Amino acid sequence: MTNPHEGREFEQLEARLRTMLPAQYQDCYEDVQPVSMGSAGLKYGLDGKVAWNEIWGSFCDLAMAGGPPHKGTLLEPGSKEKIDRQGDRYREIVDEICRGIRLVTGLHAEPSQFAGWVLMYCTSAAMAGWLARAIVMENVSASFNGLALYLPAGPGYRVEKEIKNVVTAVAKTCHYWLEHTSHDQQQAIARVLREMETESPLLQPEFSGHDLPAGAHLTLSGNVAEFIHQETGLRASQHGYVGWLGLDCQQIGAAVWMMRMLVISNVLSRREGTVVFVPLNPAVDPDCEMVARIVLQTHSFAKAQGVL
Repeated sequence: MTNPHEGREFEQLEARLRTMLPAQYQDCYEDVQPVSMGSAGLKYGLDGKVAWNEIWGSFCDLAMAGGPPHKGTLLEPGSKEKIDRQGDRYREIVDEICRGIRLVTGLHAEPSQFAGWVLMYCTSAAMAGWLARAIVMENVSASFNGLALYLPAGPGYRVEKEIKNVVTAVAKTCHYWLEHTSHDQQQAIARVLREMETESPLLQPEFSGHDLPAGAHLTLSGNVAEFIHQETGLRASQHGYVGWLGLDCQQIGAAVWMMRMLVISNVLSRREGTVVFVPLNPAVDPDCEMVARIVLQTHSFAKAQGVL
């Protein structure tokens, strides 16, 4: 028998999800398939530079709605050590990412004071919060603070690969925010984000992505993975991302479902195939009690709905 209290909580989460999704998905997101339209090729202007604003005529469905994430694996920021060794190359890459962002969004972008990140200014805190969640679900690292949205950069980034990944993820998510959500819906999303924050702080990886030493990450992830496995049967994946724990849901549909429910429970989440990822951040959640509790609750909802 379904617990009435759990039933009400699940209904609230579903209502939040519908609010967060662009209007075209609100009543049909369960039918969205993670099928890619294919990658758009680069175009170049007369100056020999990539014409970022002329590449796309349309975009795949949002990963938030169940569409294919833009990247199959997580695009992480470059490490400070590599950036220090290749400073000139890094600055060139940052300049090109910022140029691409300005061309596809019309918004200001500039180098960040934090190594491994560029900075884009959004028009509202709700836009920054929504974009950060949506971009991470596209498997591109992102973080935000107020109107500031941070996006990854690294000295090994290539124009046709990683630079294009960042610009495409920004173009795709900004397209859905600016073109497919009304002003009233954006205000409603702002209210949902504020409500979630009053209930629980946003759980996301450490901002730098590398502040948690690898040894400490292995200990922390091993402990929480064992607890989650004992309580749910979900097994940890073998992915080695510092700041992330992967949990294998065995089916893509189940991973998509878990990812969406985690995000509207204020846990930054993403997926790679059948594996859903949750953040480990000892600064905010020292023993990972919050993330474990929310994973267990989400798993309970998934079982009740026949998803798992």
